[in-house]
Amino acid sequence: MERWSGRVALVTGASMGIGASVARRLVAEGMKVVGAARSIDKLQALAAECKGQRGTLIPIKCDLTKDEEVLAMFAKIKKDLGGVDVCINNAGFTHNKSLLEGSPKEWREMMDLNVVALCLCTRESIASMRERGVDDGHIIHISSIAGHRVIPRKKTHFYTATKYSVTALTEGLRQELREANSNIRISAISPGLVETGFAMNAGLVEDANAAMKYYKELGSLSADDVTATLVHILGAPPHVQIHDVQVTPITQVM
Repeated sequence: MERWSGRVALVTGASMGIGASVARRLVAEGMKVVGAARSIDKLQALAAECKGQRGTLIPIKCDLTKDEEVLAMFAKIKKDLGGVDVCINNAGFTHNKSLLEGSPKEWREMMDLNVVALCLCTRESIASMRERGVDDGHIIHISSIAGHRVIPRKKTHFYTATKYSVTALTEGLRQELREANSNIRISAISPGLVETGFAMNAGLVEDANAAMKYYKELGSLSADDVTATLVHILGAPPHVQIHDVQVTPITQVM
């Protein structure tokens, strides 16, 4: 990880859960971390928490579903920091609706964040790398085990479709980078259930006590478990492509 010290990482959805865990660790590793999310208060609190570490956290308020805000964010990163060397596409969410209950508006909202925003951040990050002659950059998608199999939980089926898209996009980008003779790497991490605020935010459970029971019964990872996998991927030799890692607790039910 030492070669990443002093370099710039963008982490989307950095205000909580996996994104916050990743941001903390990369700051500790000496990186300049741009934390992007809509919750600027949470980002600022995280930045304050990270003070005194080897690196720094720069909070940027950004609604990733608004193209103009994403482009403005990249323009600010270019102006203030030079550009992006590592992009962690972590932001994502689900509506708690089955395919028979869902609405086009809800489907589009999931696609806009889970797929379109991921693609736009990836495109702009790679453009930033190429513009500066950075040929050892890295794109990492935080996907899901749901990107590899359809879990019999009907209220997450459209979410599953968005994560299958991420699996396809990861391989598609690998092919495009190879054809371009680029050494920029693309990886995905597909965790099983992770104990974050996701269950409550998605409406899968009603309160914090129900969430604790939900994670315990099904078996879950911690956000830091996912971060440890990400650091392993980033720390691999530059010629090594770690493509898509599925990470689950040994007790996972599904």
